[in-house]
Amino acid sequence: MNGAREAGGVEAAGRTGAPAVRVVAYGVLFALGAVTGLAGALVHAAWFPGGLLLALAAAGGLFGGGAKLTRTKVGAVAPGAGWAVAVVAATAARPEGDFLFGTGAGSYVFLFGGMLLAVMCATIALPAVPVARAGTR
Repeated sequence: MNGAREAGGVEAAGRTGAPAVRVVAYGVLFALGAVTGLAGALVHAAWFPGGLLLALAAAGGLFGGGAKLTRTKVGAVAPGAGWAVAVVAATAARPEGDFLFGTGAGSYVFLFGGMLLAVMCATIALPAVPVARAGTR
């Protein structure tokens, strides 16, 4: 058994995996969050209201999936941070004077809805991982 051991020789469930693997997973989740944020920024206004719902569903799925995949709250924070960095960068004015986000209600729902989803997924308690008892399999 390669995992960490608790008292009594029982392998700790849930937090298996080397720290380097976790760091890579968080980096990939951060990058996926950035891609999801940019895609949502382009889609939410183009196919309103379906694009807005699609963008928020993709963001929520990524945030919740990251937490469930890594079994940590950082798994939801990493894609949420990537999403926020990409979306905030997309809100800046371009040199041509154009904006990627309009001033309509849909843009604000996308911005605040995505942030709300990230916070919700990061703060929702994850279910406890069952731990095997000594002497049982």
